[in-house]
Amino acid sequence: MNGPEIERLIQLLGRLPGLGPRSARRVALHLLKKREVLMQPLSAALADAARAIKPCSVCRNLDTVDPCSICADPRRDAGLICVVEDVGDLWAMERGRIFTGLYHVLGGTLSALDGIGPDELNIGGLLRRVRGGGIREIIVATNATVDGQTTAHYLAERLASTNVPLTRLAHGVPVGGELDWLDDGTLATALKARRAL
Repeated sequence: MNGPEIERLIQLLGRLPGLGPRSARRVALHLLKKREVLMQPLSAALADAARAIKPCSVCRNLDTVDPCSICADPRRDAGLICVVEDVGDLWAMERGRIFTGLYHVLGGTLSALDGIGPDELNIGGLLRRVRGGGIREIIVATNATVDGQTTAHYLAERLASTNVPLTRLAHGVPVGGELDWLDDGTLATALKARRAL
């Protein structure tokens, strides 16, 4: 069997999303074989990231500066806030380079089964930002899951008194999608959200 250091490496790699025990073993072996060109630089990069990266005090994005580079960018439209569940969702939105406003990261979704209520999410921070003024629209970009929908409805209730327009990302047929490959829920949502041609 392997030594405790190798087993610990495999166990830690196995905690990463998408890596099971077998994949973690393959990754560990690859890192160990490429120690000088891959493992040591990766180790240094992980240590540097752990030291330097922190959550933004405004939106909760992860960056090396506070406020983050998105919140500090004067070219961004400060009147638009896109609310996302997690930093990964923010990065996905930024990848498309189509949104020029600011973000707000909730840190998850409401989930009665998991014991996650409003106090565990960054909802208070969003309310403070909106009450601070200058917000023209809030775009709710939570996922189209039960918890995502529950969170979106809760946000709508909490923000109703602010009179700031609240919109939701459209759901339905993706660009390039074929109807016979879509699930029933996606088709039903697309049909309900139809618009004039």
